[in-house]
Amino acid sequence: MTKMTLTVNDRVHTVEIDADTPLLYVLRDNLEFKGPRFGCGLGQCGACTVIVDGAAVRSCVYPAKAAVGHKITTLEGLGSSAQPHPLQKAFIDEQAAQCGYCLNGMIMEAKAFLDKNKAPTELQIKDALANNLCRCGTHTRIIKAIQRAAKEMA
Repeated sequence: MTKMTLTVNDRVHTVEIDADTPLLYVLRDNLEFKGPRFGCGLGQCGACTVIVDGAAVRSCVYPAKAAVGHKITTLEGLGSSAQPHPLQKAFIDEQAAQCGYCLNGMIMEAKAFLDKNKAPTELQIKDALANNLCRCGTHTRIIKAIQRAAKEMA
C-alpha cells in the first residue's frame, strides 16, 4: 500500500492504496465521488471520464499514481443541484438524459472540449464525443445541450 495525495475538485485528499489502482476506483471507493462510472473497464466507453489538468481522461485505465500532483475534476466539481454548471443546466434543459449512465462521460468530455473550443460546429462536437458511448439514443439532444452550453459559456 502506498500513501498518495490527490487534488480532486480543488480539495486535497490523502489515500492509502495499491500503487497501480485505477483512478476510477480511488475516486468512487475511497473518496466517494459517484459522478465517474464504471462502464467497460477498458477506457473505451467514456462513462468514467474525468478531467486531469484540463484534459479528459478515462479514469478506469488511468493509474491513480499518475494523477498525483495534478488537478482532477469530477462531475461533482463542476456544479451542484442548486448551482449547476452551464453544461449540466443545458443537459437538463434539453432533456439530454434517458438512462443517464453515459452522462458523466458526455459532460466531462464536453467540458474539456468547450474549454478549448468556445464556438464549436456540430461536426466538431460530434467528433469530440465520438468515443463516448450511449445506447439510449439521446444523441441529438446531447448535441443541442452542448451547443446551448457553448453559447451560455461564451
